[in-house]
Amino acid sequence: MPHISEIQIRDPFIVTENGNYYLFGSTDKDIWRSPGVGFDMYVSRGNLAEFEGPFPCFRPPNDFWSERNFWAPEVYRYRDEYYMFATFKPKTGRRGTAVLKSKSLDTPFTPFSDGPVTPAEWECLDGTLYIDGNGKPWMVFCHEWQQVTDGEICVMPLADDLRNACGKPELLFNASEAPWASPLKNRPVRAFVTDGPNMYSAANGSLLMLWSSFGPDGKYRIGLASSQSGDVRGPWKQFSEPLYSADGGHGMFFRSADGVLYLTVHTPNKSPFERPVFIEMAEENGRIIPGKRVIS
Repeated sequence: MPHISEIQIRDPFIVTENGNYYLFGSTDKDIWRSPGVGFDMYVSRGNLAEFEGPFPCFRPPNDFWSERNFWAPEVYRYRDEYYMFATFKPKTGRRGTAVLKSKSLDTPFTPFSDGPVTPAEWECLDGTLYIDGNGKPWMVFCHEWQQVTDGEICVMPLADDLRNACGKPELLFNASEAPWASPLKNRPVRAFVTDGPNMYSAANGSLLMLWSSFGPDGKYRIGLASSQSGDVRGPWKQFSEPLYSADGGHGMFFRSADGVLYLTVHTPNKSPFERPVFIEMAEENGRIIPGKRVIS
C-alpha cells in the first residue's frame, strides 16, 4: 500500500465518499510527450496518507479520438452518476476538456461527450464543474496562454446532462490581473499562464475560485479570486497574495470525513518528482487561511 510520498501524480483531485478518499489525477509518467495510457485512481480507507492502488479508472477504447495529453481528471457525483471532466489533445484539432461517465467510483469511466466540450477552435484545458444555486451546470476552464498569450479563465453553460455546451463562453479574467502572477521567464513576449480553476462556496456565501500560475521566481503557485456578485460570471476580484507558493499548483479544496477543510496540490512542479500533499485550511469570513497540518 503506497504512501503518498511514493505516488507520482499531477493535478490531484479528491472525492470523499463513505469515509474513503478517492484520489484522481494525471498519472501518465510523461504527460507531455509520451502517448496517453489513461488515468489511474488510488483509494485511502481513512488516513489520507496511505492509499491502495493504482486502479485503472480510464483506458481509451481503440477508436478513441485522442492519443496524448491525458490531463487533470476531476470527478463529480451528479444526478446519482459520476462524471469525469478531463483534458485531451485530439488526433486532429485543438486540446480541450471532455466529459466521461461511470455508474460508480469503482467502475471504469467511458467517453460521454462527443470529443471536447470546450470551443473547437480554442486551445483549452482544465475544465471544472460548477453547479449554481438554481441547479444549473457550468464549466469553468482555461483558454490557454499558448493561443492568447495572457491566459484566460472562462465559463460557459452546460446542458443539463453535461454532454455539451448550451451557450457561448464568457471571459471571467486574465492571468495578468492577479498581483501574485508573473509572466513566464525566457519568452519573447509577456506570456501569463492560467491553470487548474476550482470552485469553492464559502460558509458566508462567498464564491471563491482557486487557480494556478507562476511567480517571479518561476515557480508554480496558487491564488484565489472572489466573485463580487456571488455569481459564477463575476465580476471576479483577485486576492493580492498567493495561497500557496512553494512550487506547487493545480489544487482543489475538499473536506475530510470529519469535516476538516483541506487543499491538495502537486509539488514540486517537475516530473517525475511531483507528489500530492494535503494542507489543512481554515475558513474565516470568506477568506481561506493555511493551517499547520500538512500530510505529505
